[in-house]
Amino acid sequence: MDPNGSQQSPSTNKLHRLIWQTDLVMMAAPRCFIVLLFAFVLFSTEVKALSSNYYDQTCPNAEATITKVVKKAMLNDKTVPAALLRMHFHDCFVRGCDGSVLLNSTRNNKAEKDGPPNISLHAFYVIDVVKKQIEDLCPGVVSCADIVALAARDAVALSGGPTWEVPKGRKDGRISKATETRQLPSPTFNMSQLQQNFAQRGLSLDDLVALSGGHTLGFSHCSSFQNRIHKFDKSHNVDPTLQASFAASLLNVCPAHNKVRNAGATMDSTTTLFDNAYYKLLTNGKGLFSSDEALLTNSRTKRLVSKYASSQDEFFKAFASSMIKMSSISGNGQEVRLDCRFVR
Repeated sequence: MDPNGSQQSPSTNKLHRLIWQTDLVMMAAPRCFIVLLFAFVLFSTEVKALSSNYYDQTCPNAEATITKVVKKAMLNDKTVPAALLRMHFHDCFVRGCDGSVLLNSTRNNKAEKDGPPNISLHAFYVIDVVKKQIEDLCPGVVSCADIVALAARDAVALSGGPTWEVPKGRKDGRISKATETRQLPSPTFNMSQLQQNFAQRGLSLDDLVALSGGHTLGFSHCSSFQNRIHKFDKSHNVDPTLQASFAASLLNVCPAHNKVRNAGATMDSTTTLFDNAYYKLLTNGKGLFSSDEALLTNSRTKRLVSKYASSQDEFFKAFASSMIKMSSISGNGQEVRLDCRFVR
């Protein structure tokens, strides 16, 4: 019976007992446990909201449209794959995967894309073209955040890398702050800093090694690795872990008083091909960043580097798995933008 004298069903009684028992557990639980439980519920809710067939009924041609645009862009500009993959990383590592990296700065707000680590991000026009075409097909349905995730997958696959089923259903965020790009992992990070940065986003050491393989695509400016070739420490001008001839080649393109704005080096020897060359070079003292070299300072990550250097198939499987995990980092988006650069 309830307080008003009405008869309760067995299921209602069971529910009340469950709520009462839960209240007792929550009252007795340490505060840290409650916080962790709350975080788990939020994460679980977000993961459940994503689905591989999210647009099957509402916009069945979305993925084909994205692939077509990315493929055409790649034919015109060989730097597009690296740009789209990096864009996705930088989106997910700040505020989760919510498309906030796409928003333009305004008079009163400097957005993520204008933060120091993102100044060299480009190929935003590819996302714009995709968005326009998809809006013509199915207005107000496909989020900008999902477009970035799918475009990154296509960029990898069309460059000879693995493909994977992208979970979809992300929503677009309305907040983008340049100051928050400080949260991005730096190319100068050591292992401890990298591990902490990835762990804060629910990513493991295994994910760190696999996702670092994305460095197989693209180009880096001197500023990202100059710490290794100029005044490295009190005893060495050049990082002694760098292979000698490789270090000399870097010094040649990035002298101490470099005045060439776009000077730099390719991330590996096959810069437009998604393969495992990055790991092979790393094991031979030819990793470009301090954060790359850091992978050799931990026994577990070092074993994985060797594993992926020996087996491209193993790398591809691990990369696809970690990309799915990273692209599912919870964002706070609540809408589908009609223009990826602006909020209404």
